[in-house]
Amino acid sequence: MKKNLRNILALSLGLMTTVAFAQDWNVDSRTRIDMSGDNDKMSTDQRVTLGATVGGSDWGIHVSSDVNYTLGADTEKSMRIYEAYASADLMGYASVTAGRQALNYGSGALLSSNDWAAERTTWEGMTFGLNLDAADVTIGYHSQNGGAEGEEDAGNMWINAGGEFSGWNVNVLYMQDEGMEDNATGIDISGDLAGASVSASMNQDFNGGDMTMLGATYSVNDDMNVVGSYTTYGEEGFYMPGTNMDGSWMTTGGVGYLGANDENMSLGLTYNMGSINLGATMHQITNSENDDYERDVMEISLGYSLGDNAGLSLKYATDATGDADEDKYMWLTLNVGL
Repeated sequence: MKKNLRNILALSLGLMTTVAFAQDWNVDSRTRIDMSGDNDKMSTDQRVTLGATVGGSDWGIHVSSDVNYTLGADTEKSMRIYEAYASADLMGYASVTAGRQALNYGSGALLSSNDWAAERTTWEGMTFGLNLDAADVTIGYHSQNGGAEGEEDAGNMWINAGGEFSGWNVNVLYMQDEGMEDNATGIDISGDLAGASVSASMNQDFNGGDMTMLGATYSVNDDMNVVGSYTTYGEEGFYMPGTNMDGSWMTTGGVGYLGANDENMSLGLTYNMGSINLGATMHQITNSENDDYERDVMEISLGYSLGDNAGLSLKYATDATGDADEDKYMWLTLNVGL
């Protein structure tokens, strides 16, 4: 028996034992068929997540695992602990969670779990949630040092505060990287204005790069929405590793982060027909410092609900820069969860 298969079976047995005694458990399966390019490509990736939670009124323990493999490919399967943490209430004033956690704050431009990737982003450390009336405040911290002479601390600290003020939802995230001795900030604001839902996201990465996103959604009727957005990047660009935007089509399922001085104007339409959802978005990407640069992106999506716990979706995208031939991408995704 191969070593990796033996490890998968051993870990699976431990998780199944935990599930047997758990008060809550969940299973999520994601099958994605990649049909990208001009050839008849058909590559199918599978990810199965098994999780279990045990606990009482003021404590809890959660563990989950991911199994990833490519159907029909002669490649080694991979299995990893996705989340493993313990939580406890601190006399009603706060809560503490310690272990490996998937975190998503604000727009996700600074800190998010990148669920499209095979190995999703997690953070190992401690988070403290403060029970405040005015806002939801979470403080997170992770730091490590092997003790070698001259070794610097490596880790992160972050503070996230969010709440509703006069009908507007506001979220502020501050992150500090001990290795870089620098910080990143994100401010997100959303609410209703003149019959439309509007949003603004202003972000700065660890290197001082800026990204600003403005968005608006207008409901034509109960089933149809018009969605528009405008995103600009500063002269230093913008990049935060491991987020929902870290990468492009093959790693995030979207355009991802753009380059320095890029501007992305997008306009889309969504239509809900009960169990069927349709969507189409056009992106026009230009550069404020290069008048000759132009990139056109089109996204079309079709989703079908198979019930409360399952869904099937199809996404098609084209991406062309200048006079170059357009790149084509297509995915078929099946999600099943219990």
